[in-house]
Amino acid sequence: MKFLRNLLASIFGTLIALGIIFMLFILIASAITESEKITVKKNSVLEIRLNTKIKDYAPKSDDPFENIFGLSDAKMGLNEIVNAIENAKSDTNIKGISLYMLGINGGIAQTQAIRNVLLDFKESGKFINAYADFYDQKTYYLSSVADSVFVNPFGGVDFKGLSSEVLYFKDIEDKTGVKMEVIRHGKYKSAVEPFLYNKMSDNNREQITSFLKSIWNQMLVDISKSRNKTIDELNNVADNLLARNSSLAIENAMVDGKIYLDEYTDKLKLAIGISTDDNLNKITLQDYISTGKGRLRSSASNKIAVIYAQGEILYGEGDENYIGQDLIINALRKASDDKNVKAIVLRVNSPGGSALASELIWREMELANNKLPIVVSMGNVAASGGYYIACNADRIFAEPTTITGSIGVFGMIPNIHKLSDNIGINAEQVSTNTGANYSVFEPMTDAFRAVTTEGVEQVYTTFLERVAKGRGMLVKEVDSVAQGRVWSGIEALENGLVDELGNLDDAVLYAAELAEVTDYKVRNYPNYKFDFEDKFNSFPFMKSKEKILIEELGEEYYNMYQSLKQLSKVKGIQARLPFVLNIK
Repeated sequence: MKFLRNLLASIFGTLIALGIIFMLFILIASAITESEKITVKKNSVLEIRLNTKIKDYAPKSDDPFENIFGLSDAKMGLNEIVNAIENAKSDTNIKGISLYMLGINGGIAQTQAIRNVLLDFKESGKFINAYADFYDQKTYYLSSVADSVFVNPFGGVDFKGLSSEVLYFKDIEDKTGVKMEVIRHGKYKSAVEPFLYNKMSDNNREQITSFLKSIWNQMLVDISKSRNKTIDELNNVADNLLARNSSLAIENAMVDGKIYLDEYTDKLKLAIGISTDDNLNKITLQDYISTGKGRLRSSASNKIAVIYAQGEILYGEGDENYIGQDLIINALRKASDDKNVKAIVLRVNSPGGSALASELIWREMELANNKLPIVVSMGNVAASGGYYIACNADRIFAEPTTITGSIGVFGMIPNIHKLSDNIGINAEQVSTNTGANYSVFEPMTDAFRAVTTEGVEQVYTTFLERVAKGRGMLVKEVDSVAQGRVWSGIEALENGLVDELGNLDDAVLYAAELAEVTDYKVRNYPNYKFDFEDKFNSFPFMKSKEKILIEELGEEYYNMYQSLKQLSKVKGIQARLPFVLNIK
């Protein structure tokens, strides 16, 4: 008994000592953080790098462990980026902006939103300069807004037009005996096309060509205004790769000079009126945001709620990376029950997913709209289920480069009957009833296919009805622009799927008009919970799973892994963007 008491005392003593050491560590880390408080010095240049992952909404956790141990994945919120640039416009300590391009880890619509706020920044009379060792098309699109665009002498501009690639798996299915059983509605609903054919269908090629051209034309319009070049001249540069090196880029007026980084730094010094021998005060965008400049402050009591729905739609709770009906429904209820909230803006950045979760969110949108005006703002993508949850708003805003539409549904189930036969596996089933059942080891029966087809058709019909009601259209009118077809924001405006081209700020302003308020502040939703167990599951290396996988696989293969992982979670009938879209 004495031994047991001593053992327990030792264990408790050790735990208490570890707890005290841990708390001391927290206090020391907090003290270090306080001592390194960032300030904006006079005559500073705001340096913008966008190679960190950009999300529409990326709030910092209130949990101290996450910030101290670096457990969260590196990310920036588009809302904070836009607010910071707006604040810099009137900040007397900021003399200009330097776009130091190392790639943009965000979508084209997000890039366009940042570009637009930079255009507004220029109205202050402050300068914007841009530099890169090499420009890809997205970084050049953003950088073209600058007063002067510089490139490394050994660099160039990869300006060649937009393209998109889709992989097809029909031949490998035939060879391995592993296939996907597919049921869909929508001749353009090509999410499942790679499992049915070994090449792109005419319908799919038509829709991809259409929205790529629409997005490209919008980029050309913006670049032509900033660089004082005609659209024909820009297309000629793209067709003949006339900016592929620094000399050609200068000759064709795509950049203003080829210099090294140290020479570019000297130009920044001269731009703010100091000698090249003086030190240049630079503050990064992330540091500028950390000083509180990522928020627009207001003492108003009235609020416009902005609810961010970002990621694929999966049935369940939801978090920062995917949309679950629970998270969005709770946010809608909190906003609509708050007496100070006068209107709601739903910011959608989603390719869709679960039709059931989309329907549940749609229903809550209806209920919230009985209390408050609701406006939708579309980001990079608001397609299929992402459009489903948006269609009943009072007004829908899309960026010109938004990918939207894709009103269609499909069901997809794996089948390994041929493989199991080839390797000698026989599956026998015993059932108490005669209802249609399915086994991955047996061919799909006609009865099961009929039942599943009925479900797909029912969801598609409901989808059309939801859109028709929300958009004030006839069902047949919706069907004519549906069939799973994907549209750009500009095309969606033309066919009545959105009401206006504009960004999130435009949507917020319109929501305020509907609510008849002029003095208000924005309240962001939802509040993401800190999952202690999930964050520490990579202990003791203190890294998130994403960081580890990116380090091991590289960014490209990590994205492929994510696509396969999401595919494994697909359950039930889907209202989802037709394919994994990677425009480059």
